[in-house]
Amino acid sequence: MIHPTALISPEATIADDVTIGPGAIIEAGAVIGRGCRILARAVITGEVTLGENNEVGIGAVLGATPQVIGFDQEIKSSLHIGNGNTFREYVTIHRGMSEGSSTVVGDHNFLMVGVHLGHNVSVANHVIIANNCLLAGHVEIDERAVLGGGAVFHQFIRIGKYAMVRGGSRMSKNIPPYVTAYESDLVSGLNVVGLRRAGMSSATRLELKKAFQLLYRSGLNITQALEAAALTTWSPEALHFFEFIGNSKKRGVCRSEKSSSSIIAPTSAED
Repeated sequence: MIHPTALISPEATIADDVTIGPGAIIEAGAVIGRGCRILARAVITGEVTLGENNEVGIGAVLGATPQVIGFDQEIKSSLHIGNGNTFREYVTIHRGMSEGSSTVVGDHNFLMVGVHLGHNVSVANHVIIANNCLLAGHVEIDERAVLGGGAVFHQFIRIGKYAMVRGGSRMSKNIPPYVTAYESDLVSGLNVVGLRRAGMSSATRLELKKAFQLLYRSGLNITQALEAAALTTWSPEALHFFEFIGNSKKRGVCRSEKSSSSIIAPTSAED
């Protein structure tokens, strides 16, 4: 199940049933779990751990050093990947930037052709990232988010769970959970289709709509909207929505063109 042209370090740890295609390179420090498929000319370099049943597509590169000017090649950092992920052709994922840090990909994610994850990115579970999305360092993606093709994401932002980002968008602010984001740091409303597909009840969806309207359509600024929300009992999903907003004061959140509310502005130049 290992092609004779594959180059595999004797210091790599590879389960017995792993398939490795022609010209693939597996370097020292790699740990590859059962059921994984490493296709032709893929490269796994450095401290990379793959769980079970992952597919690494043609020409993908996992674990390369961060694209940071002056990066110290002696820094020991890693890439940790869970189970059941698919990385299509030419996906690139870089390891952590600082000593002992990691880039992390969870379980059952689907990264399409040409996706790039920069250093210290964190991807939860059941995330879909379409062709040629580019994620800068330290981006966090919560579970079941969907990122459209060609979208680009600034460093240090967070993308909430069940959020959907339209293709070709440019994002530099946090994207709240459950919403649809587009263009440059804008939201258009709830990701209604995604919420239905997730099996959320109509009552939960209605409450999320009320939460969205309070934040973006009430005429209150963010602080006032959060204070108003605190006076009401909400479902766990709506509470998560408001907690996400409250925790975004440093980075800021996407705004709505139809909103009279102010977005949270960053309090420091963290970039």
